Amino acid sequence: MQASAKRNWKLGDRTLKQGHKGHDVKILQGYLTRAGVETDVDGVFGRGTKTAVRGFEQAQRRKVDGVVTKSDVAVLKDVAVNGGAVATAATTGGALPKNQKPVPPPAPPPLALGPGMVATVGADGFAVAPLLAPPVVQAVIAAGNEIASKPYLYGGGHGKWNDSGYDCSGSVSYALHGAGLLETAMPSGSFTDWGEPGPGQWITLYANGGHIYMVVAGLRFDTSGRTRAGTRWQADMRSSSGYTAVHPPGL
Repeated sequence: MQASAKRNWKLGDRTLKQGHKGHDVKILQGYLTRAGVETDVDGVFGRGTKTAVRGFEQAQRRKVDGVVTKSDVAVLKDVAVNGGAVATAATTGGALPKNQKPVPPPAPPPLALGPGMVATVGADGFAVAPLLAPPVVQAVIAAGNEIASKPYLYGGGHGKWNDSGYDCSGSVSYALHGAGLLETAMPSGSFTDWGEPGPGQWITLYANGGHIYMVVAGLRFDTSGRTRAGTRWQADMRSSSGYTAVHPPGL
């Protein structure tokens, strides 16, 4: 038996295709399931796994060939973590790049909103703007509603505003752009020094090198959890540990 056949491969160490077996295939199948593509987790890259991979590739506008490269793995992990079930802030987006500046301590919570200042989520998944929200905040909510239930798409919203899906930074960028607060879509890490530092009263962005989400009038606008909730708007909060908080000036 060749030595390579005995190796305990890690996902991304080799290009995976039909016929492969091993630990990395099992991890691949687990990520596919987390990303919303139900797959048997048995460590065998059979016809079913190939079909699942092709479905994922098509949904994410990747080359549809049923073969998993290292680049495909990076996209799959991003979709599974940032576009799927809610993850902790410590794991969302994985480790920061080596050149990423150390993140500051967790930011204090935004200023409390009084009656008539808190948005709600309707049964249709759309946010209902509070009566006392400034027009610009209502515009952010309206723009967010336009893409609230659209699929998570790696790189979506970058390069063109009207896209078939949006990733985390593409989603936040779209909502801010709709209110005239942002001209060009930005990656998540670039938001760490955008606007004013710290939480705002109406809008707070929480960003790091791997993920970004936004709290608008008391609602979380976040791709993480969209699969479970069916919408980017969610009433439940999450830990902001590991994120840098910023806000649009005056908001």
